[in-house]
Amino acid sequence: MMRMFACIGIAALMAGAVFSQTVGTAPPPRFEIADVHATRNTTLQSIRGPIYRAGRYELRVASMVGLICTAYGIDNDKVLGGPNWLENDFFDVVAKGPPNATPETVKLMLQSLLADRFQLVLHYETRPSLGHVLTAEKKQGLKEADGSGETGCKFSIQGRGAPVQGGTPGDGPQLPTIVSTCRNMTMAEFVGGMRNLPGAQQYLGRNPVVDRTELKGAWNFTFKYTPNLGPAQASSDVITFFDAMDKQLGLKLTPATVPVPVIVVDSANEKPAGNPPGVEKGLPPGPTEFEVADIKPSAPDTPGLRLQLQPGGRINIRGATLKFLVQQIWRNTDNLALTDDMIVGAPKSMESDRYDIVAKAPEITSSTPGVTGPNGAAQDIDTVWVMLRSLLAERFKLAVHMDERPLPAYKLVTDKPKMKKADPSKRTGCREGVALDAKDPRLTNPILGRLLLCQNITMTEFANRLMSVANGYLQSPVLDATGLEGRWDFSLSFSNPGQLQNGAGGGVRGGDAVPAPAGASSPAVASDPNGAISLFDALEGQLGLKLVREKRPLPVLVIDHVEAKPTDN
Repeated sequence: MMRMFACIGIAALMAGAVFSQTVGTAPPPRFEIADVHATRNTTLQSIRGPIYRAGRYELRVASMVGLICTAYGIDNDKVLGGPNWLENDFFDVVAKGPPNATPETVKLMLQSLLADRFQLVLHYETRPSLGHVLTAEKKQGLKEADGSGETGCKFSIQGRGAPVQGGTPGDGPQLPTIVSTCRNMTMAEFVGGMRNLPGAQQYLGRNPVVDRTELKGAWNFTFKYTPNLGPAQASSDVITFFDAMDKQLGLKLTPATVPVPVIVVDSANEKPAGNPPGVEKGLPPGPTEFEVADIKPSAPDTPGLRLQLQPGGRINIRGATLKFLVQQIWRNTDNLALTDDMIVGAPKSMESDRYDIVAKAPEITSSTPGVTGPNGAAQDIDTVWVMLRSLLAERFKLAVHMDERPLPAYKLVTDKPKMKKADPSKRTGCREGVALDAKDPRLTNPILGRLLLCQNITMTEFANRLMSVANGYLQSPVLDATGLEGRWDFSLSFSNPGQLQNGAGGGVRGGDAVPAPAGASSPAVASDPNGAISLFDALEGQLGLKLVREKRPLPVLVIDHVEAKPTDN
């Protein structure tokens, strides 16, 4: 199946144009009714949605930057300017629109909502950005397309795990080779989707690529390259993405500063206009219970865990413990990450007994309260978690309440900060990316899979974001105990926890699931021989900050009652 490229339409917009309605044109589409309110719990600062199903729209835990990105189809690092709260305040949007609206119409409705409820004013500009330009040198390997067949690129992986040809025992597997085959592709289409090719971002980063080949028409071509695994990769086995372009296609990728379209926020109200009268009646909650559900113990040989959301509202779960379901339900309904020690009073059966659940959700029809649309529209996963919560209460008699208990968590401290005072003209925020005048360390060492660029940020704001931006390392909020006043600019590069091989010393030793001694520190060196660096080592070595483990009151879910076995089907 062809892997199709998606393009962002903002590049076609005129630089400097202010978003406004042109006199004499039809008014932009709007939601029929919308509920906009501040997110109740922002422990997990990760946007959820958008979902548009049968006329019901839901977007949750979205900052204003997230709302703009969703409405205009643009990366968050291309949203500039505006007040400091744009990335710090979070909102939920639930709205109603035409049942068969196209994705582009839904975006336009969200644009209208932002203008109406937040008085958002923005304009488009072109700004310089780090990137690459593609030029044509020899044009070898390119064949003019005749227009037949699908348009797009598909890929396959060769040599994964195969022994090195002619090697001796112990040589290990050869490097996988990615083979991409593109058909009926213009150079503009190829460049627009180049970063989406598997492994391409390991070479290109998240930066844009600009077409300067001057090649007209559409082309067919095939090329192959190896993933960039960093210093641990044997150079003799490598076909870099750049070499593949040059030697196989006669194209050349050159790093350069290139112009990119951006959105500049001129102004916005931090508090949205109030909801219209009758919003509760016009947007009642979706279904909260399954029509029918079958629960039975999993067979002893059930492999792993499976959760499927099938057409027609059918839910199929295999091999799930009650503790897993509770953790997922509260993450998705209350935006709360519950580690094992944050679930209090749970009997052992909640984490040992596994169950299979097959359930049927109510169909969304034109008579469904607050929702319009065709019969049989599929449910979204957020609604499923709400119905599962009701199911556990009904069939396992699950009763709970929230409380606070002293639990291990982290605080952020410092002795010798290595950050610079902020440029006050920059908007507060942390994003994945690299500064315009800096080199992306991931290009030479891709195992540093994460690169955060934070600007004009306080230590309290940074501590509040750490749990979300360092996904996989921390499972509870971080407390700022640095005592540092003012605002700061800095970048931080580290590896994803799955890339760390050592379980002690560097590695993930500070993760909530792998406790570290209070006050433990480590040198500013790579955590692993493969070049990986843990979040903890990166904070200390690059910023002069340190995560120290302590006990303090945290929210916990107390299990008041749960039956060991469900009631009969």
